[in-house]
Amino acid sequence: MRVVRCAREPRGVSLNRFMLVVVVLTCAGVVVPSQTAGAGATAHAADRDCADFDTQREAQRYYESRGGPDSDPDRLDADGDGRACDSLPCPCGSGGGGGARPKPKPRLPKRPDFPARIVRVTDGDTIVVRSGSGRRFKVRLIGIDTPEVFGGVECGGRQASASMKRLAPPGRRVRVYGDPTQDRRDAFGRLLAYVKTRGGPQLNIAQVRRGWAKVFVFRRNPFRQTASFRRAARSAKRGRRGVWGRCGGDFHQSGKDASSSRHRWRSSSRGPVIGSYYHADT
Repeated sequence: MRVVRCAREPRGVSLNRFMLVVVVLTCAGVVVPSQTAGAGATAHAADRDCADFDTQREAQRYYESRGGPDSDPDRLDADGDGRACDSLPCPCGSGGGGGARPKPKPRLPKRPDFPARIVRVTDGDTIVVRSGSGRRFKVRLIGIDTPEVFGGVECGGRQASASMKRLAPPGRRVRVYGDPTQDRRDAFGRLLAYVKTRGGPQLNIAQVRRGWAKVFVFRRNPFRQTASFRRAARSAKRGRRGVWGRCGGDFHQSGKDASSSRHRWRSSSRGPVIGSYYHADT
């Protein structure tokens, strides 16, 4: 700002009316804005866009200094989330100037993966193991379903359980590990996992190869080893092994009569359901 100093008019010099007004106002304490100051204000009011900044943090600071997120004269916050220029690289600033920050992404549940020993076999697709710390876990084998032995014996149920007992005798060393595409536990609180024997086969697919288990997919969400399990099932079917030969391929047929047509399956919009958690791989 330029301040014009008061001065007495030199003798012999006449001022025109305009200059006289300026002198009078200046002497009264009125400040006359300079041309430079006016140019600065005009420059500050000019729009800026995201290309004017190197990082998102730099844009965020400018955006908040201009009243963001309540005011956005430069239109740097295109989606209205309180963050300026989301497309710019980090370092990034926290959005909102007091507004809500973006919610963190939910963490996926940790999958089981630990060495253990077999404690006992419950049936053809469920076992109990003990970890190195001494904790016991009931494990439901991922991707398979075998004939039942509880709540009514189904065709092949006892044979499926006997097959699992041969594969997993008490004390046998195993590795229990989950599948990132599947839940950690089923509706009954059992760990959902693959179980690989030390120096031997994986129990899940071994039951399929022997014909005592059928491939099952939970809520039509294929597990990672679905393709190899299906190949094993086709091989068992061709060889008429296990339930494929003994029970005509019906894994949930009541009793020992292979000609019985009764099923424990019930219909749903997602396909046949076994129990309350696994859907048939049809």
